[in-house]
Amino acid sequence: MNYDRNRAGIGCQAVGQAGLRLGTCRILGLGGHLPEQVLTNTELAQRFGVTPEWIASRTGIRERRILPAGQNASDMGVLAARAALADSGVAAGAISHLLVASCTPDGLVPNTACTLEHKLGLFGLVAMDFNVACSGFLYGLYLGAGILRLEPEARILLVATEAMSRLCAPGERNVNVIFGDGAGAAVLGAGTGAGLVLGDILLGSDGRQGDLLTADGGGSRAAYASPDSRVGEAYFLRMRGGEVFRQAVCRMSQACLTLLARNGLSVDDIDLFVPHQANGRIIEAIGERIGLGPDRTVVTLGHCGNTSAASIPLALAETRQAGLIRPGQRILLAAFGAGFTWGAALLRVEGTRAP
Repeated sequence: MNYDRNRAGIGCQAVGQAGLRLGTCRILGLGGHLPEQVLTNTELAQRFGVTPEWIASRTGIRERRILPAGQNASDMGVLAARAALADSGVAAGAISHLLVASCTPDGLVPNTACTLEHKLGLFGLVAMDFNVACSGFLYGLYLGAGILRLEPEARILLVATEAMSRLCAPGERNVNVIFGDGAGAAVLGAGTGAGLVLGDILLGSDGRQGDLLTADGGGSRAAYASPDSRVGEAYFLRMRGGEVFRQAVCRMSQACLTLLARNGLSVDDIDLFVPHQANGRIIEAIGERIGLGPDRTVVTLGHCGNTSAASIPLALAETRQAGLIRPGQRILLAAFGAGFTWGAALLRVEGTRAP
């Protein structure tokens, strides 16, 4: 299936993507965790010789959270997971699958899913990591939906946890002002009852532009020659911000419009838009292109920054806690990440209790 460039009306090059019409996968519970340590614009402004207002005007971010030394992505993930389990009413022992989305895992081996499984006191799950950067939560929903079609009785714990500050070189302003640390989680199941039902999802990628946003540390492209080798620049995030901005706006806008069109919907049918919390200007530009104003757009990055794969579940959890998710609503999600990867999803709120 290909994007219809004319229908989307935004001039992106058409590339292939996966789509899945569902209705049996639902989010039964949500949870999130942000570290206590706060890194403000004032601190960053002093480091980089700019003003706090300069940072806020270009990013929409006032502060971001930083994972303390001695803790890892799994430490945030386990707290988000416990919150999601408590919210869902599903016992930890009932979980059959553990999916962890992260581009900042605890390490290469063992995978973070197995580490998280152990910290939750569980054993014998299907436990796997996957990395599609900021698109991780949407790809996780796709994987979860596929599992539930194979095993309708499954209970899936989807955790997105990101220690993005560990990938930011101290002297790189363009990444330090954007990224923060955090984790979000969701419990997925099939059946009926209250929940956020996944109605349709569309995913895509374009590996030709992978060099626009990279971090090679720990991989075979940046192998260490000896145990005392110094960490080089390739370890840290390198981002060509202008082109990433353009692609993010283009791909998320296009994915949203394509998904709406194939479901016979327009933006007028959407009650809430929850985009990946990448950058305030990106979110604003997407809203303008697809016709969704700030009154229906969820923006939470001001107090936590860009938390990569964790940003959408964190935003959903905060929005529900604020009482803004109500039965009968349609919610549109969109994400874009390194790779490049992207996606959009439609949720429908069912039942008297929105998770």
